[in-house]
Amino acid sequence: MSERIRTDLKIRTKDFALCVVRLYSALPKSVEAQVLGKQCLRSGTSVGAHYHEARRAKSDADFINKMEGALQELDETAYWLELLEDSKIVSAPLLQTLKKETDELISIFVTIVRKVKSNGTRKE
Repeated sequence: MSERIRTDLKIRTKDFALCVVRLYSALPKSVEAQVLGKQCLRSGTSVGAHYHEARRAKSDADFINKMEGALQELDETAYWLELLEDSKIVSAPLLQTLKKETDELISIFVTIVRKVKSNGTRKE
C-alpha cells in the first residue's frame, strides 16, 4: 500500500470518527437515542484505532487481522446508523454522508484485505 493511500486512510478514518462524535453529540437525550448513539460512537471511533494498529502490523497475518477488525467495526457502525434512521431518531438526509463514507471505507478495506491475501505481502 502506498504512503499516499496510507495517509489518506489515516485522515479519512479520523474524520469518520469525528463525524460519528458530532452525530452522537447532536442526538436527542432520550434513552433510545443515547443507547443506539453510544453503540455507534464506540464502533465508529474504533475504525481508526484498528487501522492505526494495522499500519504497524508485524506481519501480513497481523495486518489482515487488524484490518478485518476495522471492517467489523464499520459493519457494526452501518447497523447502528440504520437503526438510528429506521427508528426515526435521525432523519435519512442527515445520515446520508456518514452512511456513504461507511460504505466507501468498507469497500476500500475489503479491497486491501483481498489484495494482501492474494498477493501474500503488503506493498509498503
